[in-house]
Amino acid sequence: KMGNAESNAYQNHLSRFLPEEQSDIDGLFDTLSGSSGSAGAKNAKAAKKTVTLAALQARQSAHTREPLPEPMTARLYNGMKSIDLPGKSAGLTEQIAKEQFVIFMSNLLKGNADEKISIIMRMIAKTGGPLKGKQIQEFTEDLITSVVHVLSYRKELKGWSLENTRDSSSGVKALASELLSELKLPDGTKPVGSQLLETSFDQSVIEDWVYRVPQISVFLSVVIRQGLHVLHSLPDQTKDILNLVPHCKGIKGRGVVSLFDIPAIIYINSHLPAEMQHKWQLLFSSRLHGESFSQLCAHIVSKGPCVVIIRDLDGFLFGGFASHSWEVKPQFQGDNRCFLFSVFPTLAVYTYTGYNDHYMYLNHGQQTMPNGLGMGGQHGYFGLWIDSDYGKGHSKAKPRCTTYNSPQLSAKEDFTLDAMEVWAVGDAPESAGRKGKKSILDVDPQAQALLEMAGKSRQSEGLREPVEEEGDDD
Repeated sequence: KMGNAESNAYQNHLSRFLPEEQSDIDGLFDTLSGSSGSAGAKNAKAAKKTVTLAALQARQSAHTREPLPEPMTARLYNGMKSIDLPGKSAGLTEQIAKEQFVIFMSNLLKGNADEKISIIMRMIAKTGGPLKGKQIQEFTEDLITSVVHVLSYRKELKGWSLENTRDSSSGVKALASELLSELKLPDGTKPVGSQLLETSFDQSVIEDWVYRVPQISVFLSVVIRQGLHVLHSLPDQTKDILNLVPHCKGIKGRGVVSLFDIPAIIYINSHLPAEMQHKWQLLFSSRLHGESFSQLCAHIVSKGPCVVIIRDLDGFLFGGFASHSWEVKPQFQGDNRCFLFSVFPTLAVYTYTGYNDHYMYLNHGQQTMPNGLGMGGQHGYFGLWIDSDYGKGHSKAKPRCTTYNSPQLSAKEDFTLDAMEVWAVGDAPESAGRKGKKSILDVDPQAQALLEMAGKSRQSEGLREPVEEEGDDD
């Protein structure tokens, strides 16, 4: 009877996978357990094959560089081992049975928060039970580190690389800290700092957290699919992983290291409107295009929605998402999809409050209105401001920016700009100077006049960079 219940549960889990997914999972189990796909594998003995931690680690180190860092391999093993099978005392054996393996895959790749949670608890700590914040933090940092590592290892970063982005180590900690800030005790309080690390959280609290922070499940899915190299070639039915990292255009071969790191790209991208998450294209970099406000305007006007990131002289990194093409005009523009964000020292996104509609502002060459690029707040008190006298800016938010509820983003209220980048997100608007179309310099006489005043002639090639061919950076 026990065997019957067991096979029913097993069959139910197996039936969640499409036939081609099932054979992929069978193949991985056979490889790990050392059984071949020969006729002999069909006999009853093969059904008793098991997987050990050593086999999982050997699979990892059979490659010159491991697809997954070792701590994550051990966590996956603990997760598999934690699955109770009817009629067997789980945890006592060091081997993982085929049923445990399939149920683990099914729960983590196809399950709901309830099904994932007991496995995640055991991945965080072998013993299960209430967990300290510090243990959850270590797990979350391991998980993010593994995602960055495995995507790089499998060449799935879509044109980004560990060479053309900022070092990810501080980004891993910042993203983990941001995800952990969603841990709530049953009374609704959110412990912070050292208090968080010492607080004990029980299973229901962690289940609620996994449910509310979808990144945890998405990251686990990446680690399993790409780390164990299973189902990786089949389309992800949930589409979760599809736009985890956007395609990167415009940085290849230009010797530039982005101000973004991989964890920040993943995090900021997840807050963009869904239709803009598939591609980022570099429009402006102060290191490539020089430190000039007219150059900045020439590269970003009419180029569609974009992400602006700034580093001040104190090393703080912050910026904003502009939901509309920038236009040079003395009025506010944009809509409530705009947001401000911080990347370093903390990673966070600040969305609109509904208090006013001062989303975006860009002006140049006017006598009566402020000249510069701004987001949120009001004239003279922007949440983020770059002066047209390029190099100066401010982030005034005492106590918070009215439009986005953001704090002061820069180290000092009035800051000096160290570097700046602007990335177009999603597909370029039809009017953005596509071949055969007019460019902004043809249709906006004001922009053209400004450039001529700035000593840039109309023919200046630098202002009309060739539109990159699709696929160029992948």
